[in-house]
Amino acid sequence: MTKNDNKGISWLLDIAGNYCILIILACILSGISAILSLIPYICIWFVVRDIFHAWPDLSTATGVTWYGWLAVGFAVLSILFYFGALICSHLAAFRVEKNIRKEAMHKIVTLPLGFFDQNTSGRMRKIIDDNAAVTHTFMAHLLPDLAGAVVMPVATLILLFVFDWRLGLVSLIPLALSVYYLKQMIGGDQAGSIQKYMDALEEMNTEAVEYVRGIPVVKVFQQTVYSFKDFHQSIQKYRDWALDYALRCRLPMTNYKVVLNGTFFLLIPVGLLLIAHAPDYKGFLLNLIFYILFTPVCAVMMSKIMRLGEGYFVATEAVSRVTELLNEEPLPQPAHPEEPEDRSIAIKNVSFTYPGSGEKALNTVSLVIPEGKTCALVGPSDGGKTTIASLIPRFWDVQEGAVEVGGVDVRHITSDHLMEQIAFVFQNAHLFKASILENIRFARPGANREEVMKAVELARCTDIIEKFSQGLDTIIGTDGVYLSGGEQQRIALARAILKDAPIIILDEATAFADPENEYQIQRAFEKLTANKTVLMIAHRLSSVRNADCIMVIRDGEVKEQGTHTRLLAENGLYAEMWQEYQRSVQWKVGNEEGHHA
Repeated sequence: MTKNDNKGISWLLDIAGNYCILIILACILSGISAILSLIPYICIWFVVRDIFHAWPDLSTATGVTWYGWLAVGFAVLSILFYFGALICSHLAAFRVEKNIRKEAMHKIVTLPLGFFDQNTSGRMRKIIDDNAAVTHTFMAHLLPDLAGAVVMPVATLILLFVFDWRLGLVSLIPLALSVYYLKQMIGGDQAGSIQKYMDALEEMNTEAVEYVRGIPVVKVFQQTVYSFKDFHQSIQKYRDWALDYALRCRLPMTNYKVVLNGTFFLLIPVGLLLIAHAPDYKGFLLNLIFYILFTPVCAVMMSKIMRLGEGYFVATEAVSRVTELLNEEPLPQPAHPEEPEDRSIAIKNVSFTYPGSGEKALNTVSLVIPEGKTCALVGPSDGGKTTIASLIPRFWDVQEGAVEVGGVDVRHITSDHLMEQIAFVFQNAHLFKASILENIRFARPGANREEVMKAVELARCTDIIEKFSQGLDTIIGTDGVYLSGGEQQRIALARAILKDAPIIILDEATAFADPENEYQIQRAFEKLTANKTVLMIAHRLSSVRNADCIMVIRDGEVKEQGTHTRLLAENGLYAEMWQEYQRSVQWKVGNEEGHHA
């Protein structure tokens, strides 16, 4: 599906495809069912009429049985038509739910990877899964009822004025007042409440997912109360919204229930006044009985309309959020793709601002990494190092300047081909709940077991494999099989080595490694980066001493660049960072010696 600007319920009919016919049929059957459901009340009125005319000799009321069975027949017929409507609507709803998830997943894989940095997995699950379920409920149950709710008021108005227009008018007054109070609850200033409701649920869902995922870390560092803070705040926010909404609806809802269920308090006194002046008091009394029997149907009808109105607004908001995702712009692909001449990297006068941010993350940054050379980015946190690295594989597209690979703007290289040229090792290595073999082979699905094992050896992961009885076939995340942060990094390195891409991007690859794992990772780097073009981001300056070029990034700008020796000689920002690093190492060594003593 391409860009779709229609965010209304009609979009559901579009995405239903051929199943749209079933939706239309469900609405027709539901409308017929609504009309048929009113006929038994007329039949009951005829029963009462015959009893009145035959009184006191009820044996002459020959039509009572006939009208009784007729009422039963129409009631059963109404149920059958409604059942048929639900069958059609459910079939269509399942197809719509499936198509929404399918379209959303197809869209997601076309979006730039930077999109997922700004949208958590909890939020994405809420948008795709929960909203698809909301639309299913709406189409399967509420849409047929909505058709019935349109037909039934018309038929009800006709019946209210057929028998006695005066009693019909009296019965209509509570209905009109209930509509007024209903509008106070779901219209006007309350119209935006559904959006706030969905926002609160989305935020709570996101925080819940992130909290559950972080429980192992929380338990290790004994930070249960602190880590619960964001989740607790989202719950509090939802509670505050729900309480505020309930208080705002308290008076309108009370009035709504009172006027809707208080028809008798108006109908009976008016009926008693009118019957005193009626020329045919028996006929008038008979009509009054009909209105007494029928007005509860009006109350049920209004309650159903209220429920449908709420469901309609929730479904509309759900559709709006799904279509907002579907309208996200994918990475534009070049009409005439170009091939890189080599594996060099050049960033030319690049300025970049993240979506939704008012400040530039990078400001006129330029750097060149010749083929086969290593460039290290160092500097304070949030200075722009990771942003530079993310622009090379097109996690984002630059707003100013150009990012080139092999002399070709990355926007002129197809995404698939660009990704084939680059291997990543992030500071947060993500491993799937699968075997170690499958996790490593994810980089090159066609690799055989021997090739994977060679990558394991080069990444110095042999000790990890050997400690499990099933070796490469060990399933991570089951039966107590968990890897430390450093071990996960080494498996990620094996994955990158297996891919054997000519360009390597290392983003804080040793951030969560203990000294032993860091040593193994550093040795694995030698195999991974041999004869490759490397961009390395590191806080530990010891790992960048031998880089061909070191660039100091701060406040989105390149402050210094050169080799380790040259930058120390300049006695600038890098030299200051190096001195701080040396002091921290000496402090750590001193503490360890004191501890052992």
